[in-house]
Amino acid sequence: MRTAVAELGVRRARSLTEALDIMREEIRTPIAGATDVYVGLNFGTLVPRRFVDIWGISELRRIDVRDGQLVIGALTTYMDAIRSPHVASRLPMLVDAGRQVGGPQIQNRGTIGGNIANASPAGDSLPVLLAADATLVVRNFATERRMPLAQFFTGYRTTVLRPDELIVAIEVPPVTGKQWFRKVGTRAAQAISKIVIAGVRGPSPRLALGSVAPTVVRAHETERLLGMDAIDDAAAALANEIQPIDDLRSTADYRRRVAVNLLRRFWRDTA
Repeated sequence: MRTAVAELGVRRARSLTEALDIMREEIRTPIAGATDVYVGLNFGTLVPRRFVDIWGISELRRIDVRDGQLVIGALTTYMDAIRSPHVASRLPMLVDAGRQVGGPQIQNRGTIGGNIANASPAGDSLPVLLAADATLVVRNFATERRMPLAQFFTGYRTTVLRPDELIVAIEVPPVTGKQWFRKVGTRAAQAISKIVIAGVRGPSPRLALGSVAPTVVRAHETERLLGMDAIDDAAAALANEIQPIDDLRSTADYRRRVAVNLLRRFWRDTA
């Protein structure tokens, strides 16, 4: 059953200050690309009824390098990231991820900030940003705070974001080492991930995975063993570090086996 559009209320913000002022006055769910909102509308599962449209806030759509860090505005779309020379040179695995998010329509509407705020463990950009040690910049009308992405997620589709706060930017420090991204789904793109993985092979290897736990995860014990070049021990550790489940898209056993296979492929491809 579809959600009745007449039941919904939307206010449009033309600036970040206006958006935060609206959210200070009343509880409203921010929307930009609205790719997930339309899915909820179509299936009748949409819970929020009052929204603030922030799509037109151009100041949140910038990609810059500041103080040595890649700074990605929260309203950066996947296509923006794909086309950005800054992203291509500093975080090419985000380009790889963006190219596998839906089709051109989704890539031109879906935003990086929205993917983070949605907090789905299957979000394709999340393992990339987690493996890159990204920091989120979050703001309400009065204050701004920063937090590692790893501290943002509290459970399945739940976060520390307060009702009056917006994600405004993602800060990514320089990433040292070869970057690698893979997504396994029913199709190469236009499908929700059965498993998604991002890795960095450098002096301190990093590995992050999605669709294998209630939140996107860093495999810290696996990383430690990879740093010792103990790939067999790392594979055994990874099988224990993740917590996949059976669902409509796959089984826990399949996800665990594929995760281990992808780990080995990551180590082989980046040798």
